[in-house]
Amino acid sequence: MNGMAGLECLVPELILIGAASVLIILDLLFRKKEIVAGAGVVGCLAAMAASAKLLASTEATTILNGMFVLDGYGSVFKLFFFLTCILTICMSLKYLEVEGVAFGEYYSILLLATSGMAFMASAADLIVLFLGLELMTLSTYVLIGIKRDSLRSNEAAIKYFLLGGFSTAFLLYGIALVYGLTGTTQIDAVAALLADGGGGALIMLPLALVVVGFGFKISAAPFHMWAPDVYEGAPTAVTAFLSVGSKIAGFAALGRVLTVAFRPYPEMWTPLLIGLAVLSIGLGSILALTQTNIKRMLAYSSIAHAGFALLGVIAGGREGLSAMMVYLIIYGLMNLGAFAVVIALRSEGIAGEKLEDYEGLARTHPVVSALMLVFLFSLVGIPPTAGFVAKFSVFTAVIRAGHTPLAVIGVVFSVVAAFFYLRVVILMYMKEPARELPVTTSPSLKIALAITAGAVVFLGIYPTPLLDLATTAMAGWDQAILVVSEVLP
Repeated sequence: MNGMAGLECLVPELILIGAASVLIILDLLFRKKEIVAGAGVVGCLAAMAASAKLLASTEATTILNGMFVLDGYGSVFKLFFFLTCILTICMSLKYLEVEGVAFGEYYSILLLATSGMAFMASAADLIVLFLGLELMTLSTYVLIGIKRDSLRSNEAAIKYFLLGGFSTAFLLYGIALVYGLTGTTQIDAVAALLADGGGGALIMLPLALVVVGFGFKISAAPFHMWAPDVYEGAPTAVTAFLSVGSKIAGFAALGRVLTVAFRPYPEMWTPLLIGLAVLSIGLGSILALTQTNIKRMLAYSSIAHAGFALLGVIAGGREGLSAMMVYLIIYGLMNLGAFAVVIALRSEGIAGEKLEDYEGLARTHPVVSALMLVFLFSLVGIPPTAGFVAKFSVFTAVIRAGHTPLAVIGVVFSVVAAFFYLRVVILMYMKEPARELPVTTSPSLKIALAITAGAVVFLGIYPTPLLDLATTAMAGWDQAILVVSEVLP
């Protein structure tokens, strides 16, 4: 599908970009952050509605000469990106006031970053993928350093900028080599040419460069060095958005590139991903044991979870990518919830980031501690929380793909990871409070906590809707691959 008729496939992205522009005007006119934030939520809801409508279509559709594809895979990821943006806005409203960040453009930049993620999810061309990636990345640079008076925030922004620049160079060099070897940047056309013998053994170099570039974006070891410092230094609401939105966007793009563009050479990229997965799960789980700052602990936790999600990509095929999708959505919900609790403990003079701040929390704030308990149990993978469903999905997929040792490694390190999660539970329920921390909540933060906690519990007890959604999204995967080729000369 081409021409103006095909632009309806871009409606969700156009809504977000338009809403981002409107938010800047609203901030100039009203100078009330509640109005700006509310308009941002409305924009995301409109984009969700448009994306849900497009998801109902059973046929994969391409526009812009095959550079942008609309399919179930991309649409489901976009729905979750929009939900992540809504929850981040809800978490940010009171938090930014406490932090003294009075920049209305914060919400506009948040929407622009989300639109970049949406472009990445539906990119059928490596150039479109790169443009979406840069829109997301440049926006997150600004969000991380939004606290201009904070040295820690500025340091985090500079580190992310420098290391992000290196990773972007690797990715762009890899894309350039792919073009040099195949003469195209369209993802399915690359696969067709490689299947005919184009590139040969030389394709290993651009493949490795692409994996390295994405390895940074998903904070997989050994490309994780930026994550702990950036997670700790960035505003907590931005950390939550970064740990979920940008990571899942990286996985959405990585899954499409490896299983479509490089599908003729699984013997080349599978060992690379196995190494990344094992290293990420092991390092993330072990290094988290020594952390005394909960944001750094969750940073190393996210590195381990990146390894678990990679198991789905390694499994490959519709079942593997479906398991990856389920894992990432559940991970996003429980991680956003955990950071929302950290935000609730933020008040004047108290960051609520040290583990000692959680001592005796169950006695002073039983509801907040109960919510944190749910999120931590889910991060461990204890039933009946959704985290168990997530790990069961990827373990099943990777075993069926013939990589049983990877599942065994995952189970072993899940036991190791249980220690640092349950350490927080012990502090909350088995220690006397050293001091009573005030809880700073707001209606919007309560909404975010209710949605994330409710989803984690509901999907743990009744995961069928999510599993069916992921299966439906991948049902037309093979047809989505073929439809791109139809528009090629």
